[in-house]
Amino acid sequence: MTQTRAESAAPVCWNCKAPANGAQVCPACGKIQPLPSGASYFTLFGQSEKLVIDSDALEQQFHKLSWKLHPDNFVRASEFERNLSLQLSSELNDAYRALRDPLSRVEYLLEHEGMRKEGTTKQQAPPELLEEVFELNESLDELREARESGDDLGELRRRLESAQRDFQEKLEEVDSELDRVRGEWDAALDSDADRPAREKLMSRMNEILNRRSYIRNLVANVQKELVEE
Repeated sequence: MTQTRAESAAPVCWNCKAPANGAQVCPACGKIQPLPSGASYFTLFGQSEKLVIDSDALEQQFHKLSWKLHPDNFVRASEFERNLSLQLSSELNDAYRALRDPLSRVEYLLEHEGMRKEGTTKQQAPPELLEEVFELNESLDELREARESGDDLGELRRRLESAQRDFQEKLEEVDSELDRVRGEWDAALDSDADRPAREKLMSRMNEILNRRSYIRNLVANVQKELVEE
């Protein structure tokens, strides 16, 4: 997010110098406030960085803040306040998109904390899936060859459909594993765990996300081949 003037002064109100405590509107003078430097989307919603949240409460807070920060409320304000309203309204929309979905919420947290790491080279198959991935790729190659030569595709399709179901189940298992680690993360925040302990959990979530991405791509590739004539 681009810094604005007085951002460095937060959480002190830029207008009356009263403590703003990270609020979007100064409790003393009612002026709209910039986010503190480095603040996360969680801060914008007045929440800790917990990953298990009430989606209904998040939506209600989003609508409340949208109304409070909407540029229409600042048409007669100073240019600084009008620009700040536009900036915060845009930031709020981005924040809601990132936090409303459990998966993107984890991805955002890791990115904000500098822990989201995806391979810059071609993704590698998880070691425990190497044999199954090899067999799947062989079946996909056979299907393509059979399609080009006009051979019967029935048995190959059935084999790939079975593999697709198996990998879909693995994807669901990965999601369940991520749910468990999300709970561990929230518990670590409640217990005020130190940074190394939290980094260990974030590394686990990053690895799970990478594994999930790989399996999801496998399922999508099989589906693409199956729908082709």
